[in-house]
Amino acid sequence: MAEAGATLFDELMRFKPDGLTANAWAVNAGVSRTIWADLRRHGNPSRRTLEKLLGAVGSSLAEFEALRVGNSPSMGPTGIGLAESGRGWRGTSFAPIPLLDTGLAGEWGERGSQIDVHSLDRAKVIGQLDRPAILGSDGDAYGVIMVGQSMWPRFRDGRRLLVSSVGRVKTGEDVLANLKDGRVLIKELVACSKAAIELRQFNPHVTFVVDTGEIEAIHKVMGEAI
Repeated sequence: MAEAGATLFDELMRFKPDGLTANAWAVNAGVSRTIWADLRRHGNPSRRTLEKLLGAVGSSLAEFEALRVGNSPSMGPTGIGLAESGRGWRGTSFAPIPLLDTGLAGEWGERGSQIDVHSLDRAKVIGQLDRPAILGSDGDAYGVIMVGQSMWPRFRDGRRLLVSSVGRVKTGEDVLANLKDGRVLIKELVACSKAAIELRQFNPHVTFVVDTGEIEAIHKVMGEAI
């Protein structure tokens, strides 16, 4: 049974493989930096996140639940009793985040710039994403699909990204710049002034400037959805 006062994160660390740091474990399990940081701060992961972390070490959510509730109807491969389905840990429930229709919309700027610009249909919801606790109070958060290879290896083609319209944007962070013509740029923010912002894409590597007069809003890309 979990020790009195132990946090969910403390209990999860009992499963951490020897020879790996906690961050390395998360990377190997395919958990994004944003989701992992949120777990460490708030201790409120989704079941999918727990399943990824535990699956990377040959364990299961059932074993983790059993550790917390002290059930031992049968012994699993780690020597921890398996909990009955539906018992044990329960994460806080958050409303899902809408996944919006996203696509490529050609090149931004001059022909041959190789700077991908995307289309985003805010009226067309094509799916739903699990909402991490860090976006629990952001009722306008939304998800987009990274289409194309322009941000590889940061974001691969087809990955689903979580976007916050209220998160404070800082240089060095990933952003979604909403252009006044309806298109969007998914890039890294390099610099920002009243007159212009400087953005960077990685494949091909291009740094470019966009006048603020062309921009409707800049939203923060929180990371990949699990």
